[in-house]
Amino acid sequence: MNAPVSLIMSSFAKPSRSKTKGHRPLIQRLKDQHPEMPSVDRAKEYDESFQLLSQAIMEIFRKNAKSLSYEVLYRTTYNLTSDRHGEKLYYGVKNVVADYLDNIAEEAIVPAFVSSSDGADAGANFLKTVKRVWDDYTTAMIMIQNFLLYLDTKLQKYNLPRIFDMGLDLFRDKVIRSEKYAIQSQLISAMLTQIQLERLGEVIDRTAIKSAVTMLSELQDITTTESVYAVDFERRYLETSTSFYQVESQTLASSCDAPEFMRKVEQRLEEEYERTTRCLNLSTEPKIRNIVETQLIANNLKTVMGMKNSGLNCMLDVDKYGDLSRMYKLFSRVPEGLSEMRTAISKYIMQLGAEINKTINADIAANKAAKPSADKGGGGGAGGTQTAIRWVEQVLAIQEKFDRILERAANKDKSFQMSFNEAFEHLINENTKSAEFISLFIDENLKKGLKGKSEDEIDQVLDKTITLFRFLCDKDVFERYYKQHLAKRLLFNRSVSDDAEHGMLEKLKRECGYQFTNKLEGMFNDMKLSSEMGSQFKEYLDNGIKRPPIDISVTVLTSTFWPMNLSTSPKCAFPQDALHACRTFEQFYFGRHSGRRLTWQPQMGNADIRAQFRSSKHMLNVSTYAMIVLLLFNDTDVLSLEEIQARTQIPDQDLKRTLQSLACSKFKILLKETKGRDINTGDKFIFNETFSASLSRIKIQTVANRVESEGERKQTQEKVDEERKHQIEAAIVRIMKDRKIMEHNLLIAEVSKQLSARFMPSPLMIKKRVEALIDREYLERSTEDRRSYRYLA
Repeated sequence: MNAPVSLIMSSFAKPSRSKTKGHRPLIQRLKDQHPEMPSVDRAKEYDESFQLLSQAIMEIFRKNAKSLSYEVLYRTTYNLTSDRHGEKLYYGVKNVVADYLDNIAEEAIVPAFVSSSDGADAGANFLKTVKRVWDDYTTAMIMIQNFLLYLDTKLQKYNLPRIFDMGLDLFRDKVIRSEKYAIQSQLISAMLTQIQLERLGEVIDRTAIKSAVTMLSELQDITTTESVYAVDFERRYLETSTSFYQVESQTLASSCDAPEFMRKVEQRLEEEYERTTRCLNLSTEPKIRNIVETQLIANNLKTVMGMKNSGLNCMLDVDKYGDLSRMYKLFSRVPEGLSEMRTAISKYIMQLGAEINKTINADIAANKAAKPSADKGGGGGAGGTQTAIRWVEQVLAIQEKFDRILERAANKDKSFQMSFNEAFEHLINENTKSAEFISLFIDENLKKGLKGKSEDEIDQVLDKTITLFRFLCDKDVFERYYKQHLAKRLLFNRSVSDDAEHGMLEKLKRECGYQFTNKLEGMFNDMKLSSEMGSQFKEYLDNGIKRPPIDISVTVLTSTFWPMNLSTSPKCAFPQDALHACRTFEQFYFGRHSGRRLTWQPQMGNADIRAQFRSSKHMLNVSTYAMIVLLLFNDTDVLSLEEIQARTQIPDQDLKRTLQSLACSKFKILLKETKGRDINTGDKFIFNETFSASLSRIKIQTVANRVESEGERKQTQEKVDEERKHQIEAAIVRIMKDRKIMEHNLLIAEVSKQLSARFMPSPLMIKKRVEALIDREYLERSTEDRRSYRYLA
């Protein structure tokens, strides 16, 4: 580009004034000398002045501005404009510039046209030619505007564009959009071709494209008021880009796996951003980005996620955090991207859960088939417990897996977290035994699984179980199971840490409130009071009361806190020594508490027995039922099942489990004549005099089916349903007492909302409770609207 050439200024001579003779009056002298004033040829004067200016313009275009006088040109412009020739001068200049542009287009630009046979560099050379013409032209127009400055300032009153703007319009119409020559199509095609070559991996001269973009951006379309860049180039550019990326989308989808596909999409996005910021107008960036995102991402969401051996499920299987993070970032660019990804991951979580539940159910069925004594004799406990623990551990593993995915790949997105939680809620509640399994898992950990662990590790285990508890819909079912398991831990002294027990209780209280843990806290309080009462009972015996033949330690339980039903408490025939000890405690207790009733619960107790065998002595820790059975063998060596049943009156199922623990476990205190673990009618049992063991103290646990059978689960559910009836009725009464009158659907919604923290009642269940309250005259139907209820005070 040539440097602008400054105009040379030269001075003008003042016109000489004419001399006169004598001293006649001036008017007379003028009259004598010029009897008639000559007329001035205005047209000729304009033509001569314009000829001077037009020649100057052409010299500037020829880059010969050094020979011109700026002062003369400016004065000429001033005179013509002052003589009211401004508008005429403007159009005259416009015609001169237009003629020049016609010539330069024909002489400089047309010969540089690109043909189909030309190489890749021809397009770049054409763009450089246009750039050179543009640069020379704009430089010249600045110089022309300078000496036409006085005219330029007066154009507003003629409602005409300024000189430089007029020059830009002429360049647009005479060159870029020339009616004579196909410059426009050549220019746009050359620009698009260069961009296409770069997309295909070739190196191009970006400055040529940038200069063409700058030129088109400075030119304005007369009809739309947008830039020529936007009207002529950008629209074509976006159309061709759409076509290119449609083909690119199909190519990548058919030739790449999911990770490679996403890497190439990222690369394309980076390339387009970098190309736009360096070569094109910044206003194009969001438009081209939208095209790439639509064609490569939005149109391939399900295709990429479903790619065989590399799609979303494969990434989730092997925890490809990098690829998952890339997918999250790319999918976040399009409207439905993250929604589709969330849905797919939620479906994956539920599929994992369905597989786990299916496996667990198959294991439970296999255990039942392999151990029919679980039903006949009450055995098979360890397998059921391990099944429950395995289910909880697998669910926790899935949760930890997706917690890491949420943190490392999904940027801790709240919508993803909510979606994951919904999937986990479905996974957990799909298993009808989930409440029992979670309670068993906590029981196992609080019993023996936490030994040797620090307080922080204990807290982590409890926190994990609480997260699963949080997803349970039927929290009242969990409460019933947890109460049963907690009772056994407390009564049999199986808790390894009181702090851990209280810590778990606090966590449950934070989740569900005081009402949820009220009874559980009552159980702990009973244990504390019973410990104090044990000391008082010992003092009572030390004060001269006749001691019973056996030592007894009693735990007094509040029936409303503990999982027991006094009306169905098992009965059994205590040995006389044990019965004497019980009567002694009753005498002590009733002496301090009047109006109370004690009901003995032998199924919840245990005993220490000194056993004499042929070659050894051992201290046996057994259940109360086992103690009653073993004491029978002090009088005889052989007893049948029916004889033991008649003499002890222990319930049938409990007796069979007790005999299994004594005759079919690791420590065989009794011998069963028939082989096998099943306890059947007619079986006879013999005291094992030859028993020996290396341990002096032996603990014999009653064989128990820790996971409830279908019959037991049905009974538990019936008890839960009975409790729910009272809770639903209480909620209805609370609401109606406050509202006085309420429409049916609104009442159901409000009751469901209030009880959702414990369980989700069905509308049918609520309706039945409403009918029951109407029958008991707590409510009545409104006479005005039969679908509304009125509270009766």
